[in-house]
Amino acid sequence: MDPKTEIDPLPAATATLVRDAQHGFEVLMVQRNLQSGFVPGNYVFPGGALDAEDDTPAMRALCAGITDEQASNTLGMAQGGLAYWVAAVRESFEEAGLLIACKADGRIVALDEPGIVERFRQHRHALNHGERRLHEILRSENLTLAADQLVYFSRWITPVSAPRRYDTRFFAAAAPPAQAPLHDNRETIGHLWLHPGAALDRYRKDDLKMRLPTVRTLEEFAAYDTVDALLKALRGRSDIPAILPRISKAGAGVLPDEPGYAEMEERESQGRWKI
Repeated sequence: MDPKTEIDPLPAATATLVRDAQHGFEVLMVQRNLQSGFVPGNYVFPGGALDAEDDTPAMRALCAGITDEQASNTLGMAQGGLAYWVAAVRESFEEAGLLIACKADGRIVALDEPGIVERFRQHRHALNHGERRLHEILRSENLTLAADQLVYFSRWITPVSAPRRYDTRFFAAAAPPAQAPLHDNRETIGHLWLHPGAALDRYRKDDLKMRLPTVRTLEEFAAYDTVDALLKALRGRSDIPAILPRISKAGAGVLPDEPGYAEMEERESQGRWKI
């Protein structure tokens, strides 16, 4: 494609929430609205583009266990890295109703009583409709984001030929134990808890629509038996590369370490095809 028409990817964050189950562990997946302008109907992990509010002193002051300097160093940025942690937590709350935040005693907030559930439902509605900001909600409930519970483990960039592009940092975290997910019926219209292997089986049977980054993440997660084992392995990663898939003429995604990738990059740079 013509380099002049290439769309710059928006910075984004994704929260991959996991919980232990009877036979291994499960991953939370939400289904995007069928009318969405980006991967409609696909099953994804909660996530989205960063908001200006995510990178503010007010939000940084409400992040527990990690500073902007530490977050930025982890991402290889000069500054502003903590905004990705904030966005991952915010998107999880907006799209799935799960809030990775802790009380003054350090415990993750429980949303398992009718009055509390209704109060946070109203908070979420106000956040999704731009009536309140996340830092206002947190301060009103005397909460801080449990940012140190999120583990950064991968980075995916949407192919250059896509009409909408994101540079997405992927985070994993244990799902809050005393909270129940609820899709927002706006950006997301359904949710599932699935073992990574079961999700992949349904994908291969064309029962679930998923994108390449989601599939590859599930393939990695399927190698572990418990949430603790998974998070321990992910915490041990360093020098996480940016993965930019290329799209073949047949529409298949090809990764940097796969045959034909270099040739596709050259063809795209010369504008010889555009998917």
